[in-house]
Amino acid sequence: MGRHEVGHIDNSMKIPLNQGEGCRFEGDFTVNKVPGNFHVSTHSATAQPQNPDMTHTIHKLAFGEKLQVQKVQGAFNALGGANRLSSNPLASHDYILKIVPTVYEDLSGRQRFSYQYTVANKEYVAYSHTGRIIPAIWFRYDLSPITVKYTERRQPVYRFITTICAIIGGTFTVAGIIDSCIFTASEAWKKIQIGKMS
Repeated sequence: MGRHEVGHIDNSMKIPLNQGEGCRFEGDFTVNKVPGNFHVSTHSATAQPQNPDMTHTIHKLAFGEKLQVQKVQGAFNALGGANRLSSNPLASHDYILKIVPTVYEDLSGRQRFSYQYTVANKEYVAYSHTGRIIPAIWFRYDLSPITVKYTERRQPVYRFITTICAIIGGTFTVAGIIDSCIFTASEAWKKIQIGKMS
């Protein structure tokens, strides 16, 4: 939102894990529809840890409304399950997200808005002229100018009738070809038995 917030956001929660050796971070926040970033770091702490450990697992990262429709397959939680527990604890992680606005319109015409995204990532240990830089987990995002729209529609009755006719017609055609092959083979067999075929 064009600002740098340090510490707890009103609707975020940090839960200590493993006797204070780690934490679980959960939160919801609003971002502008312009390129930007958000990150998780220790740089707002009053005292920096001696050995910060930025290994992590991402369970869920989603944008917009939760869209649960069975027939819509998409990357609404592309980072879900990302595991960086075996990476260098002092490394920073950069996730570059390309966000695609998505609209789903159901049969009643009600529209729901969500966002899909693709992700690329890199891991690095950053240094400056004063030494190692405090590691962080960065999420840099950019919105696509293209919107994906899913529209739910019922199949018209005439399409159903056309499909049934095609199935029936195909069945008769295949049956006719098989009948013709059997008839030709039986006629050839009769001629061989009579001795007219050499």
